[in-house]
Amino acid sequence: MASSAMHVSILSLLLLATTASIPHASSRAAPSQADGGATGGKAVYTKVCDASRFMAAGLDMSKYRYCNASLPYGDRVRDLIGWMTVEEKVSNLGDWADGAPRVGLPPYKWWSEALHGLSSTGPTTKFDDPKKPRLHSGRAAVFNGTVFANVINSAASFNESLWKSIGQAISTEARAMYNLGKGGLTYWSPNINVVRDPRWGRALETPGEDPYVVGRYAVNFVRGMQDIPGHEVASDPMSRPLKTSACCKHYAAYDVDDWYGHTRFKFDARVEERDMVETFQRPFEMCVRHGDVSSVMCSYNRVNGIPACADARLLSGTIRRDWGLHGYIVSDCDAVRVMTDNATWLGYTAVESTAAVLKAGLDLDCGESWIVQDGKPVMDFLTTYGLEAVQKGKTRESDVDNALTNLYMTLMRLGYFDGMPRYESLNEKDICSHDHRSLALDGARQGMVLLKNHGGLLPLDPKKFGAIAVRGPHAEAPEKIMDGDYTGPPCRYVTPREGISKDVKIWHHANLTIYFGGINMHIEREGNDREDLLLPKNQTEEILHIAAVSPNPIVLVILSGGGIDISFAQGNPKIGAILWAGYPGGEGGIAIADVIFGRYSPGGRLPLTWFKNKYIHQIPMTSMELRPRPDHGYPGRTYKFYDGPYVLYRFAHGLSYTKFRYESSAGNGTAVTLAAGGHCKQLSYKAGAVDTAPSCPAIDVASHACKETVDFNVSVVNCGDVDGSHTVLVYTVPPPEVAGAPIKQVVAFQRVFVKAGGAATVGFSLKVCEAFGIVEKTAYTVVPSGVSTVLLENGDTSSPSSVSFPVKISFST
Repeated sequence: MASSAMHVSILSLLLLATTASIPHASSRAAPSQADGGATGGKAVYTKVCDASRFMAAGLDMSKYRYCNASLPYGDRVRDLIGWMTVEEKVSNLGDWADGAPRVGLPPYKWWSEALHGLSSTGPTTKFDDPKKPRLHSGRAAVFNGTVFANVINSAASFNESLWKSIGQAISTEARAMYNLGKGGLTYWSPNINVVRDPRWGRALETPGEDPYVVGRYAVNFVRGMQDIPGHEVASDPMSRPLKTSACCKHYAAYDVDDWYGHTRFKFDARVEERDMVETFQRPFEMCVRHGDVSSVMCSYNRVNGIPACADARLLSGTIRRDWGLHGYIVSDCDAVRVMTDNATWLGYTAVESTAAVLKAGLDLDCGESWIVQDGKPVMDFLTTYGLEAVQKGKTRESDVDNALTNLYMTLMRLGYFDGMPRYESLNEKDICSHDHRSLALDGARQGMVLLKNHGGLLPLDPKKFGAIAVRGPHAEAPEKIMDGDYTGPPCRYVTPREGISKDVKIWHHANLTIYFGGINMHIEREGNDREDLLLPKNQTEEILHIAAVSPNPIVLVILSGGGIDISFAQGNPKIGAILWAGYPGGEGGIAIADVIFGRYSPGGRLPLTWFKNKYIHQIPMTSMELRPRPDHGYPGRTYKFYDGPYVLYRFAHGLSYTKFRYESSAGNGTAVTLAAGGHCKQLSYKAGAVDTAPSCPAIDVASHACKETVDFNVSVVNCGDVDGSHTVLVYTVPPPEVAGAPIKQVVAFQRVFVKAGGAATVGFSLKVCEAFGIVEKTAYTVVPSGVSTVLLENGDTSSPSSVSFPVKISFST
């Protein structure tokens, strides 16, 4: 999804026109979404069903059952839709919903972003401009919000509690902005597409390359955004109240933006069903089933020939029926228009495309490109062509009713109609609070990954180096580089140079140099995939020159989202330490200094593989296969399916200022017997293993109760003299005779803090069906018989430590 300045400016004009017909009481000071976001000294109503608001509009609220809070949400929504004409219904199918003022329903703006803090992207969240005089002296101004490190940074922490805390902080600031009339309640975040190819421009927005880790990030972030304490579960999920609404995007198989003319608008992702289940859909399934997300966004691309937003199997069949979505499905912005103007799918007209997505299960159309219809600018396809689609019999009015039901049920749960008293006191003081800024700083530190530390160069002792040279294009990185994409103005902004200067003097000819390099939004971003994995040539040359003339090894700090081939630095003894800082947000300069000077021992681990540049010459970005394709010479993708020579830093690589060792008493392994119940499945075996296959090679996970677990403890021993945090990642390795299985796969992880010289015991309970399941070529998820392996690796190539033990799985028939 992209932002549009024209979109926002025209929307602002339309907003004033749209809301002018709704009278406002003069006893209130500022606007809110329940007023349609109007500006000026008009009333602020934080709920639709406010009797004074109805009275000011010349309406009697008691007439409308949808405002009777004693009735179930479903009854109320049916009443609301029942009052609406078909024209009014269709006008509410776009992200800029007109409402129905005739029956008391105000406009609503659905599009807000909160990827790693409240974002200015979209028309809804409005920060005040400090350069402009305040137009309304009675209304609090908000110039900034907490900007957390980008998602790829947070993912490197492998800390589920951090991910949830970030979601909680963002949703608190979102609620405060809503109360102040500056924001909405529905946020189209997080981005949970798996990084399949290292060239993808949006890697910085995502939690990395492992589907399970991405899914766990989704669950925790969404729970942080949505959950209200005491209401985490409900007997009727459609009545469970929400703090804010999150949205998992972009579904599905989306990870090509613009690579040598292959654009997301026209790209047809040809995906095998096994890859779809195992990789592309898994994070979304986890987000819906375990995170109970209230929205899913479908993507621009086609999947096996069909636009994702028009695929009834993907939308109604999978998201809503199979996974049980309690919420609405929205298109990526202009995705419906793209079907007609770019992909030209089946030669469909705008009306036919509108009908197709409604029948497939789409509820809301985000529009971004303006078109002229009947002499006025419009942008949402569904609101523009929906009426004609109904009138011409291309779709049913009941399809529109179903979409509106999903939308208004979500708004009911958010308190949009009735208010939410526990959050109504939140205001500007809850934005950029001390706690939130501290969390942003801690999150940035947790995501730092120490890639190299030859001879223990880091941490630096400020007393030893009274002055340090700070070089490189990112030393005084502008806000946009540190904050990344989908961001708003940060509470404060500390550059790397400013952070370093708090500890030592900055001098151009000191004995030690810290070089801040990397890439930026010109190279990796939405709408732009990378051409290579290299640093810009001028940076490489400058780093090598500085290292050659420096009397001491230099420190290299890399700012990037995706991996970079810095082989020249890894193998150069004059480059003593390499720290990956990602895009660490507004507090990034402080976080970097805390790590460099030893106030914080790095504990992050890479959430994606850093490939050497030669890797990308072996496989086109448009090839969707994860497994190797010998017939094409394709080597396989991600740590799960690639074990070739072109890896610089492996998935989960990360050093520390101390050393961690694993100890476990589970070395002899365990055996598990599952009742097959007659539901045996065939299994693909490598050549030579078929003759020894058991009578029941595997069981289908979907037909099994799946209550069995493998339980074990591991002791994490800190062998050094520095306190530190460490993430224990648990992998399972399928039986070696199984063909096409992953090399290994993450099934659990925990981050623990261990005092110097101390130890921490970490317990794991692996559900057999989840942890040992693999996806067969038939696309069934099965548990294979045979000996699988549980594997734990500390990710420290300089001092490796691992624990492994066998798990023999058999079936009783």
